[in-house]
Amino acid sequence: MPRFVHIDISADRPERAAAFYRQAFGWTVTRLDGPVPYWLVAVDSADPNAMGAGIGQRTEPWQTTVPTIDVANADKAAATIVEAGGSIVIPKTRIPGVGQLVTFKDTEGNVMAVLESDPAGQWQAGPAGAQGAT
Repeated sequence: MPRFVHIDISADRPERAAAFYRQAFGWTVTRLDGPVPYWLVAVDSADPNAMGAGIGQRTEPWQTTVPTIDVANADKAAATIVEAGGSIVIPKTRIPGVGQLVTFKDTEGNVMAVLESDPAGQWQAGPAGAQGAT
């Protein structure tokens, strides 16, 4: 059964947001290396199945907080979303070490994403656990 595995938090100033979440909740926030600045938020380092989050630069007006749902197949999930009345915001995009991500709008205009995890990737269960980010 698909489940929520990650929450993407958009920020005008990601560094400021990272500092806020560290101070307000004591979460571990680590900037990841890569072409796009992104900070991984680990809410419970003792529980690798705990849903985590990430903070990225807001680049589009629709970007606020985007929940991510784990699915077995991103293409099938995208087709089902459209059949159910949703729309695709960003087509399937490969995220190295994570998997295939499709961002969509539901029938009420809420933006979410589905993630087909890369079983050989460093995040194996998606970006929720922060095993690879220290």
